[in-house]
Amino acid sequence: MPEDQIIQKLLEPDMAVLVIGGTIAVVAIVFSTLTGMIKSIARERTRREIAAYIAEGTMTPDQGERLIKAGQKVS
Repeated sequence: MPEDQIIQKLLEPDMAVLVIGGTIAVVAIVFSTLTGMIKSIARERTRREIAAYIAEGTMTPDQGERLIKAGQKVS
């Protein structure tokens, strides 16, 4: 199929709705995945920092444990 025919087919009203809907779905999935990755990286970085404070003696293990549990949801 030549490129002109492909573009004409994609611009048909029925097909345009599917293309727009598919694009929105893909963007939402990518955004959700990136958000989860950023949250996971930030959580791990915080745990490492708390562990470093405990190792240097600035914070007690009990204080570190309370800080880590403070951000968790109760289930």
